[in-house]
Amino acid sequence: MKKIFLITFIGAFCHIAAQKVQVKTLLKDKISIRALQIWNGKVWYSGTDSKFGYVNLKDTSDHKQIKLSPEKLQFRTLAQNKHAFYLINIESPGYFFKIDKKTLKPQIVFKDTLKTAFYDALHFVHNDLAYAFSDPDKDLNMKLAAYHGKGKNTWHVIDHDGKLKMNKGEAAFAASNTNIASLGKYLWIATGGETSRIFRLNFSQGNWEIFNTPFIQGTSSQGIYSIDFYDENFGIAVGGDYTKQAENISNIATTHNSGETWQIQASGKNGGYKTCVKIRPGSKGKEIIAVGDQNIEFSRDFGKTWTKISEEKGLFVCEWGDRNTLVFAGKDRIIKMELKF
Repeated sequence: MKKIFLITFIGAFCHIAAQKVQVKTLLKDKISIRALQIWNGKVWYSGTDSKFGYVNLKDTSDHKQIKLSPEKLQFRTLAQNKHAFYLINIESPGYFFKIDKKTLKPQIVFKDTLKTAFYDALHFVHNDLAYAFSDPDKDLNMKLAAYHGKGKNTWHVIDHDGKLKMNKGEAAFAASNTNIASLGKYLWIATGGETSRIFRLNFSQGNWEIFNTPFIQGTSSQGIYSIDFYDENFGIAVGGDYTKQAENISNIATTHNSGETWQIQASGKNGGYKTCVKIRPGSKGKEIIAVGDQNIEFSRDFGKTWTKISEEKGLFVCEWGDRNTLVFAGKDRIIKMELKF
């Protein structure tokens, strides 16, 4: 019995020792950041007060920040293709900015003046196709905008003839630009509020399907905040209730059939409210990072159990640089984390 206890203790100690992280601050500024992109060895970000910029991952003296407007716009989206970055401010009117990667020259390429415009996320499927979605219009239609390249390089609001109806009190969260994802033949959009569902577009068939989830929902602050997919079948969703961040019931779920059905994971046994989730590169979906206002957690078993690896607070969004490097951003800072496990 003593021998078994000793072996267990040593094993647990080694496990804890292996879970070391090293954190380095890349940027400090008076800004709230909820969208990141990594390109050309740099972390690109957008945030409050019309700010857009970058900081070098290896040399923090290499950084640049520009204001895209004299207005105090709040950016919570950021996406890229081969030639440019794109971002949209929340609230109406919604300005669609394009920033040339070579010159960093910004231009407004589209404007949504509808009073209900509130763009939650922006995502490039590939170099010539992107989607952005907003909270619903007054008739509860999900608002989608699309970008088409291949010589067109234009944005337009999609007319879906009322086929994408949202329920009363159903919307989405502009939390980390990650409640939209695509892989293979699918695009997924996650909603929250009084109803939390998955909207799925099948590219090959051109049709949308809507699936209910067992996620926490029922009030405007509850629901799915972030999704990520390893392949066309396996995906994970995280969220909760931003007004009750310690609560951890039905705030993590996984799917094995492309978002059609979801299974709640670690209910009552995780660190609470989360705003962003990302699957570790090369892990086949098994290893996952999730961040919220109060902590950072890691799962080694497809989201079934979670370990708190950091109590860093005020971080909202993350992105993998490689399988051992993560970048986080949030209130007034960007940090880099090196994982030693």
